[in-house]
Amino acid sequence: MTGAQGRFGRDHRHGFLSVVERAASEVSEDQGERPAGGPSSPDRGASPDRGASSDQGAGQWLAISFARLFRSPRLLLLLLLIPLGVLLAGIVGAVFELRLGVDSAVYRSGGLTLLRGEPLYEFNTLGSEPWWALLPFTYPPTAALLFIPLALVPTQLAWGLLAALSILLLVLVIRVSIEYLPTRRWAKPATATVVFSICVLALEPVWRTLFLGQINVVLMAAVLLDVLVVGAAGPRLRRFGGILIGIAAAVKLTPLIFVAHLFFIGRKLDALRALVTFFALQGLMFLLIPVDFREFWMHAVQDPGRTGPIHWAGNQNLAGLVARISELTPHTTYIAIGIGAILAIPAVWLMLRLQRSGRPLQALLVTAFFGLLVSPVSWSHHWVWVVPLIVLLAARIPAGATLGQWRSWSPLAAVVLVFGSGVLLWMSNGMDAELRWSPFEFVIGSCYLLTPIVFGAVLLGSELRRARRAPNRGK
Repeated sequence: MTGAQGRFGRDHRHGFLSVVERAASEVSEDQGERPAGGPSSPDRGASPDRGASSDQGAGQWLAISFARLFRSPRLLLLLLLIPLGVLLAGIVGAVFELRLGVDSAVYRSGGLTLLRGEPLYEFNTLGSEPWWALLPFTYPPTAALLFIPLALVPTQLAWGLLAALSILLLVLVIRVSIEYLPTRRWAKPATATVVFSICVLALEPVWRTLFLGQINVVLMAAVLLDVLVVGAAGPRLRRFGGILIGIAAAVKLTPLIFVAHLFFIGRKLDALRALVTFFALQGLMFLLIPVDFREFWMHAVQDPGRTGPIHWAGNQNLAGLVARISELTPHTTYIAIGIGAILAIPAVWLMLRLQRSGRPLQALLVTAFFGLLVSPVSWSHHWVWVVPLIVLLAARIPAGATLGQWRSWSPLAAVVLVFGSGVLLWMSNGMDAELRWSPFEFVIGSCYLLTPIVFGAVLLGSELRRARRAPNRGK
């Protein structure tokens, strides 16, 4: 990925990149582009030296990008090639009854169970689940309602549709992230979007999300669009701020942390709108299936047996780390909550400083990774937020930097190594093997959750030094 990124600015290209460049040139994304720094407005804490556009125009750049995209058949074909291939695989899987998408099979069964009026949480598995995907339905009743479209197609095709949608939304996440880069030295965002979209498929959280038929990318896209696009748009679109986060939280409870993000950055009305959306959906499900509603909120939501062992290597969060180190102390949850409460203080300070200095993407990533750390369960495929982080780190590499300038490359290389190597797959796991790890194995087996802690500590130190220097410059 880094090698491809270094070639974006060259005049002569060969192979795949030449095709991408010719297609991107038709879009002419580099003409009339807004200055880097992302759409923003004065009430969003944007720094005036980052070229903030008008409030009305800030919400239009994405629509303009889509219009240009559809005027470039070659680029559109490049972007659609992989999603169409995945969808074709789903069709083939449906014909030959292949085992595709364990988690999407559970999603589909949840929607089908709701349609049939059967209980969602009475048993450990749902009656409509295929024999190769017998897992508990761990999501709120509202998720079953939103999964109904998957119930209308065969199990394998449901996987193909969800995976194809996830890839398209991954492209959107990357494009929005590029728009919010603090500096933009890539000639054409369209080219960078295509190259990044292909390269990040090699990351373990991404390919595992697609392989399992998980919904992580969809939820990430909903949050990122709500915070960075809807929140920076004109008055017409901005009045819907918070709704996407409310819907995402209704599918999985963990996106509720972004309600706090909205509140802290000053979008209190959007935070309220997110909560109203979330509770309105809960109220609807109480009216539709009161028994299942009570069963989930009174029992299933706090049943650890439905989510799996928290000490498993694939659970990359504070609770998992504490459980492994302490050999399953009964106080694991309380210890993890205490550590999370301590980390919340510098995390909120850092997030607010980044937001107020006109770096909303970085601020959002602080909240996202903090949420992964403190979530009760953060399986490795939940860490798809590494995608916008990689885009951000790649943009920070100085133009013309050589491999000898390792300080410029090392942050990106470290993240790619951790999340692209599949290192967690190498670790001994299962049957309580994690409780017998050596100290070295504990470090390697916790690399996902250690990455944001290390990066956050370095960034926090840098921002503290800047904050101390700022008063001296004013004297």
